Formats: sequence, C-alpha cells, structure tokens
Amino acid sequence: MSDFLSRIQSPADIKKLNITQLEELAEEIRERLIVSVAKTGGHIGPNLGVVELTLAMHYVFETPRDSFVFDVSHQSYVHKLLTGRENRFSTIRQPGGLNGFMLRSESEHDSFGAGHAGTALSAALGMAVARDMSGGDEHIVALAGDAAFTNGISFEALNNMASTRRLIVVLNDNEWSIDKNVGAIAQYLHKIATNPAYASLHDRAALLLERFGGKAARHIARKAEEAAKGIVGRGMIFEEFGLTYYGPVDGHNLPLLIETFEFLKKQQRPVMLHALTQKGRGFPPAMEKRKKFHGLGPYDPETGETKAVGQKTYSEVFAESLIRLADANDKVVAITAAMPNGTALDVFRPHHPERYFDVGIAEEHAVLFAAGMATKGYRPFCAIYSTFLQRAFDQVVHDVALQRLPVVFCMDRGGLSGDDGPTHHGLFDISYLRGVPNLIHMDPKDEDELQDMMFTALLHDGPSAIRYPRGTGPGALVKQRPRALEIGKAEVLQDGDEVAIFALGNMVAEAKRLAALLREEGYSAAIINARFAKPVDADCLARYGVRCELLVTMEDHVLAGGFGSAVLEVMNALEMDLPVVRVGWPDTFIEHGKVEFLRAKYGLTAEAAMSRIRPSLRKPVGV
Repeated sequence: MSDFLSRIQSPADIKKLNITQLEELAEEIRERLIVSVAKTGGHIGPNLGVVELTLAMHYVFETPRDSFVFDVSHQSYVHKLLTGRENRFSTIRQPGGLNGFMLRSESEHDSFGAGHAGTALSAALGMAVARDMSGGDEHIVALAGDAAFTNGISFEALNNMASTRRLIVVLNDNEWSIDKNVGAIAQYLHKIATNPAYASLHDRAALLLERFGGKAARHIARKAEEAAKGIVGRGMIFEEFGLTYYGPVDGHNLPLLIETFEFLKKQQRPVMLHALTQKGRGFPPAMEKRKKFHGLGPYDPETGETKAVGQKTYSEVFAESLIRLADANDKVVAITAAMPNGTALDVFRPHHPERYFDVGIAEEHAVLFAAGMATKGYRPFCAIYSTFLQRAFDQVVHDVALQRLPVVFCMDRGGLSGDDGPTHHGLFDISYLRGVPNLIHMDPKDEDELQDMMFTALLHDGPSAIRYPRGTGPGALVKQRPRALEIGKAEVLQDGDEVAIFALGNMVAEAKRLAALLREEGYSAAIINARFAKPVDADCLARYGVRCELLVTMEDHVLAGGFGSAVLEVMNALEMDLPVVRVGWPDTFIEHGKVEFLRAKYGLTAEAAMSRIRPSLRKPVGV
C-alpha cells in the first residue's frame, strides 16, 4: 500500500497529488483512523464519513488563510491528520495529547473551537462579515451535519446569511447525529436525497465529469437541482433564506467534490452544497452499528468489538428507574434532545414509546416543551447533559422555575467528562442553577440514591435538578422500591468531632478516604453526604460547626459559585466562625484526560486535601 499520509506535513502537500493518489490517500486515512481510534476511543463513525469531503476542501482551499468552521467538530480528525498533526494523532483524547474537537490553541488551522452543535453557521457568518468589513478576500467554509439544522441557532444564522457577500455552507447529510435524526427537517432532507430524478441526473454528472471534465457535469447538476425543485417544492427552503443551493452530490466522489468546490469558490454570494455521506464508511462494524460507533471507547480494529462493561452505568440506572416510575405513573414522560443513546433513554423508549420524545438537537425547545407538558399535569423528566443544559438556561429560569412547574432536569455527565474535554465537562451546573428560585438541586452518592432522588423529584411540587456522573458508580444495589428523601437534609455517614467533611455526589467516596487518612493521624472526622446542593442543610452545618474545629467541602464542580460557596453563604448567615477548606475544580477550563489523572493534577484527591487541611488542625492529644 502507498504511504502518502506520512508525507502530508501541511495542506500544501495535498495539492501535489493527482486524483488517483488522492483516492489512495483517502483509503490510507480510513485505515489510520480505524487503527488509531481503536486504541484511544473517539468519534470514529463521523470521521470515516467525511474523509473525501475534508480532502476536497483542503485540495481547493488554503488554510489557515481560508477558514474551515466545523459544526460540533467531532468530525475534525481528518482535518487534524492533514494539518501537521499526523505524527501526534495517536495521542488524541489522551492526557497532554490532541483534543478530540477543534481547538484554536492547538493549531492555526483550527479557526474556531467547538464541541456543541449548531454553532458553525453563526460563527462562519461572523467571520465572513468581518472579512468583508476589513476588505479581505479569503474564503469561509462551514461544514455542518444535517442534525445541526434541528438546532435553532442554525436557523437564526440562516435568517441573516443573505447579508454577506461570500460564504460556503456544506451540509454533510448522513441522516444521523448520534441516533437517527428526527423531525420535519430530517424528513425534508430525506425527500431531497431520495428523489429519483436526482439520483439519475447525478449519476450522469459523475460519468460526464470522468469523461469530459467539469463543465458538462455542472450543467447536469444544475438540471438535477431544477428537477428536485419541481418535485420537492417550489423553491428550496435554503434558497428562501438567500443561499443558492447545489446538490445533493455524492460526498465520497472526490473528483466531483473538487470540481464542485472549485466552482463554488468563484461564487460571489452565499451558497450551500448538500453532500450525501455515509457515517462509518469503510468500516463494516461502524456501518452496521452507526449509533454505537458515533463515539466510543477502545475497540478491536478487526471486529469492532468493545470490552464488555459488567456494571451498569449511572445513565442505565437512570433509564431503568424511569421505566419503573413510568410503569406506576402514567403522567411520567421522558424527553431528550437528540441523545437517546448517551442518556440511555433508548432503554426507556421500547417500554413506553408513546411517552418518549426526542426533539432533536434543540435543548431550549426541549425545556419549553417540557414546561408546556407540565402545565397539563404531566411529569416530564428532561434528560440533557449538564454541559448542554447550559444552552437552555433562560428557559429553565423564565419558563419552568418562574412558573414553578414540576419539570425534572436529569443532568447526565455532571462533573468531569474525561476524554471529551472542556466542552463536555459538566462543571458549572450548580453555579448556574442554585441562584434560581423554586428549584432544588440534588447529587447522589451512588446508583441507589439516584433512584431515590428521581422519586423525590417526581413527588416534588416544583422544578428539580439531579446531576450524576458519566460512567459507572460504586456499584450500590438499586432497590426496587425507591424512597422519598427529605428535601434539604443531608445524611451523616460517620460521626466525628474534630473535622466535618461535607461531600457531594461522587466525592463522598473521596471523603471516606480523607476520613481514613485523618484517622491514621489521630483525628476524628465526620463524613456527611450532603445530597443537596440547594437547599444546603443549615441545621447539619450548625450542629457540626459547634462541635468541630474545621469544615471541609468536596465537590466534582468548579469552586466558583459551587457547593462550597453555598456552604460559606449559609455559614455567614448563621454567623459561624469556623475555618473552611473547599475541594473542587479551580477557576479555569479543565483540559481533556483521564479522570484520575486530572483529579490528581488539580488536587481533588484525599491526599491533596489532607495536605491542605493539615496546617489548620491542632495536634491530636498525645502527639
């Protein structure tokens, strides 16, 4: 097999290759992706689908002078391989290695960082307008998947797009986000893609391109566009927004893509290229299981098999608990924003399909939709990652909390999200939610307590939030009959009279380790499972504030505005004069890496906490 990839030190090297060599390079890239990501884990399916698209873009345009804006940017691995990072690609998503998304600080070729969907069109439009104002002539290309068009921000950008002079939007249509795309936009694009007139005319275009060159192919492509307009509707929706629409084209036909981009490069108006691609192309396991291979951990590059996980994740415990709640209460409904697999609601869906709602990548709409259902007596459980719920903050405040509606926000990935990095860490939800009136905020120490908190939220006459971490917990046995918790009351796990450790959520395990270290040095430590970030148990704080000489708070959240801050506020109100050591994440964006590595680096371990609190302790008796 040829070895073109190792010779690509920059995009300029791509332009030295002919079409045959580029197609060989595409296969090399696929092989490299499959083998490398098998070791590190990552978003393999989306990247296998954009190999030819990315190659064609780099062949025609010139980064970093021209700017590529990838929506979400989880499909930027090929871009990284072609922009001087091939020799570091084996470090992707590893501590100190390449990020799994676009990162401006990583390379001059990464013009805009991302990690959430729906951002590409607005950012690209901003770049294009800034270019025009500055008198530049560089090209701005936005690559967005079809799922991004279920996000309202994309349509807000489309509403303004006609105002710019030149902009290229590439619609990467593979009919999937993580799960199968849903809603009217997905159906609309499917109607275009499956139009028989399109299929016939574009086959002819590809044949003419191969035989005679681009002019004839472009003529046929334009005829295909006109045919679809007559069949699909009077004027494409994108043309109504001011973009000239081209496509759909075969997103794996390199010669056709290059010829098309050369044509679009010359246009002096906003244009959209609709490219049809196959998620997971070139790797049969990824083609057969597109949901699984959207993003996953290490796998066997030959078979695609992953290591079996014996223990259930928090997400799975959440879904199974919700099934039982829905079995007993016909007002319980489940809502997700295009994340049925990530939130495990795909486990819930077969049991209660009529009470399962996937609204697409539209977190704001999901929360408002839940609010509307709540006004009619339903009990919506809105499962959205902590990092994604940030996008719906106004709806949480204005539409749910202000009206005191009983919507339950189930925030998966609350805390560090490891390999996915700063765009996915759920480190801010306590800060942004605890100032909202009428809302209670819970964090379970284990899987069984998650079930109790869900039952508590179901019974609560108002909005609730439950945060729980990614992956597995301590393995606590889940009861079949959950119990309601007293709102705002902590749980004393171990009594003590010198140090009181108030720990929240998954930091309870670290609190137990800290108490053991204190005991080894002769100190008596109380371990308190705080349970509630809001309201904080003031009575428990007052009780231990009298007995102990030091108080420690521990949380998998930023310190700024987090649980420790809430404790300090309560202590101030109670006029408690007691030293407090807060353990949590610092005021910075935390990079990607293994959770254990990052906790050790930033001091979220029992050993680091012990070092910090030792100077505040009196020597134990007899020492």
